Amino acid sequence: MIALPPSRGLATLARILWALGLCMLGVQFAHGDPRPNVVVILADDMGYGDLGVYGNTRIATPNIDSIAARGVRFTDGYVTAPLCSPSRAGLLSGRYQQRFGLEFNPGMGPPGLKPADSKIGIPTDQALFPQLMKNGGYATGLVGKWHLGGDPQFLPQTRGFDEFFGFLPSQKPYSTEGEIIESTGRPRPNRMYRGSQLIDEPEYLTDAFGREAVDFIQRHHEAPFFLYAAFNATHEPLQAAQRYLDRVAGIDDPRKRIYAAMTIALDDAVGRILRTLEEKSLLENTLVVFLSDNGGVFRPSEPSFSDNGLLRAGKLYVHEGGIRIPFMMQWPGHIAAGTVYHAPVSSMDVLPTALAAAGIAPPTDRPLDGVDLAPYLGGKKKGAPHDFLAWRLGRNYALRRG
Repeated sequence: MIALPPSRGLATLARILWALGLCMLGVQFAHGDPRPNVVVILADDMGYGDLGVYGNTRIATPNIDSIAARGVRFTDGYVTAPLCSPSRAGLLSGRYQQRFGLEFNPGMGPPGLKPADSKIGIPTDQALFPQLMKNGGYATGLVGKWHLGGDPQFLPQTRGFDEFFGFLPSQKPYSTEGEIIESTGRPRPNRMYRGSQLIDEPEYLTDAFGREAVDFIQRHHEAPFFLYAAFNATHEPLQAAQRYLDRVAGIDDPRKRIYAAMTIALDDAVGRILRTLEEKSLLENTLVVFLSDNGGVFRPSEPSFSDNGLLRAGKLYVHEGGIRIPFMMQWPGHIAAGTVYHAPVSSMDVLPTALAAAGIAPPTDRPLDGVDLAPYLGGKKKGAPHDFLAWRLGRNYALRRG
């Protein structure tokens, strides 16, 4: 008899039984399970015009841009909310977050909404991305920002993630001892969670998250995995290590220079993830998705450091600048390289697209608002994936049809 660790037993058993089933059907594959890995990389508060592939000429982002070159760039990609927590809820549930009452960030919204982050999260009766992937036999890991509740029932480990390295609230400083940075406070190590254990993280935070994402891939490369790399870059505070500032020395505005350096750090981290997939011969069998959780910061009273291009307003607004975001994905052999797709798509589509790729059935007890994009990208389905997309944030609401 094979003894399995309790935390991994069911998932491992599911993979074994699935593989045995394939063998009985005469399916052959060279490197174990043929199902694709899924890597979702989420930026934080990145503007529509912050990447080279979306027209930025001041900041070089070759690694992120390569995802569009190897796959598809969505010109009209949207998130479900113009701010962090509800947007993440829409991404991880594949549903409009208003369906289960998570319309605002903790501390925002109508009178009576408690400000404590820990008390607000996705209701536990909602099946989430990591739970569905784990039930389908995938190893699951979260690196980065959670922002979906800190009480025990909301923690990443109770919502389907085998592993968690990151933080729970809305933001964290990037600062580290010994780094020369632009900071609102004294540089210090960050307190991070590794699982349920608090640790001190001395490395510049974007670098640390890149390191941990690479480590997860290296340890799980022999069987299908789902990695959710939820970077806090380029969310405030504006802080960048000197080695990144040196690479954008030609930008005169100090706030834009720091923001550009933060973006380059993120691009480097994405590059490490992509190179690790390539080194492990996984790039051809991995669905990689990159998007931002909402548009760049917009304050009418001051010049912006992020770039929302020609779009109106930004974060916190249901105008285009707040909800239309950089969005791209690659899956060689299934998405043609260099595709540019113009029909409106949503972050809600990532979950059903990944489930279909992995051969995992979606929940049957509730509707998903997202759709599998692969048939539209491959030409098997014509027309637009959505008849309309809708947004609501309190008294602010918007609709796009056509």
